[in-house]
Amino acid sequence: MKIAYPFFIAAVVTLFIGCQSQTKNTESIQEVTQITKKNATFTDFKKVKGVNNVLEVPFELTTQLDSIRFFTAPNMDAAQLKIAYNKFDNYYGFEEFDNFYSIHYSINNNISNSIEAFVLKSEFTAAFDMTLEGVDLYQIRSSMYKAISDVKTKSFEKYGSITEVSEAEFKASSKNRSNELLVKNPLIQLKDGNWVYSENTREVIVTQHENISTEDGYLSNEYIGQSPYLHLEIFKEYSAEVTDTYYSFYQVKNDAEFKLFTAGYPQILPALKWISYISSNDDVGSNFEVGKFSEKTYNQESLLYVNFTNFKIANETTAFWADNNRFYAEVFPVNSKASKGKKQKSAFIKIQLKTDLF
Repeated sequence: MKIAYPFFIAAVVTLFIGCQSQTKNTESIQEVTQITKKNATFTDFKKVKGVNNVLEVPFELTTQLDSIRFFTAPNMDAAQLKIAYNKFDNYYGFEEFDNFYSIHYSINNNISNSIEAFVLKSEFTAAFDMTLEGVDLYQIRSSMYKAISDVKTKSFEKYGSITEVSEAEFKASSKNRSNELLVKNPLIQLKDGNWVYSENTREVIVTQHENISTEDGYLSNEYIGQSPYLHLEIFKEYSAEVTDTYYSFYQVKNDAEFKLFTAGYPQILPALKWISYISSNDDVGSNFEVGKFSEKTYNQESLLYVNFTNFKIANETTAFWADNNRFYAEVFPVNSKASKGKKQKSAFIKIQLKTDLF
C-alpha cells in the first residue's frame, strides 16, 4: 500500500498540470477572440437622413448606462463603437430585431451627419416598454397648501406617501370607492349640434362657458354626466386650438347657469364636500388637486395642489378615492409613448394623504 502513494501523487500532479495548461489555453483563445473583434468608427456606419420631425419616429430609446455601444449590424459579431452616453443626444428607434433595435443617431446633434446603428435591447429601453421601476414618484415641481404656494419643496413626503401598486389592488379597491359616480341625465340630449335640456315643453341650451374661447371660435363641449349630490350637469369643454381642458358644472333647471369648474375629470366626495382631479400637465408630469366647495354659493377653496414630475395620467376617468385619505390612479412613466403595434405599459399608483393634513 505504501508503494502506491508516490504513483497517486504523481498522477494528481500530472492531472492538475494538465487542467491548468488547458485552462490557460482556453483563456488564450478567449483573449485572441476578443483582440480580433473589430472596433468601428463613425465612418463604418451607414449614412441616413436625419430626423426633422420627431412625430415621424416610430419610438424613442433611453438608457441608464454611462457608456453605450453602437453595432454596424444586428449581431454580436459585428464591428462596434463604444461612446460615452450624452443625455442631450437622441436615440430614435426605427426597427426591432430579436436582440437589437436599429436607431438613427445624429453625430454631435448634427442632423446632416446622421447614421444608422444597432443597439442592444439589454442596454436600451424603448418608450413603449418603460415602467415605473426606479422612478422617484415623490418628486414634485411645486405645490400649494391652503392657498400658500411652495416652489422650494421638491418631495411629496410633506403631504403624504405615494407608491406603485398592483393592478389587482387597484381593481379591488375601486369596488369600494367613496367618491360618487356621475350618471347621465336622460333629459339632456344633443340636438342640432347643441346640448339641450328638455323638460315638458321647455328647452335650455347649454353653451360653452365664456372664459373658454379662441380667436377661431372652434369650441366643443361633451356631456359627461350629472353629480347626484350637487344636482349639477358636467360638461367637458375643449378646443382644437387650446391645450387646456375644463370640466364645467351647470345648473339647468331654470337656465343654463355656470357654477364651477375643475381642470380635470372630477371626483366628488359628498361627505367631505371635496372635489378633486388628477390630470396630465401639458408642461411637466401631472396635476393633483383637492378642493372644498360650498353647497350654497358653489365657491371653491383649494386645499392642496401638487405638480408631480415623473408620471402622466393614463385615464383620469378611472381615478378614485378608496376612503378619505387613499387615492388611486392609472398612470404612464413620463417619457412613455405608444408605437405602431405597441401599447404603452400602464402602472397604478396610490396616493395616501396624512390623516391630519386638512
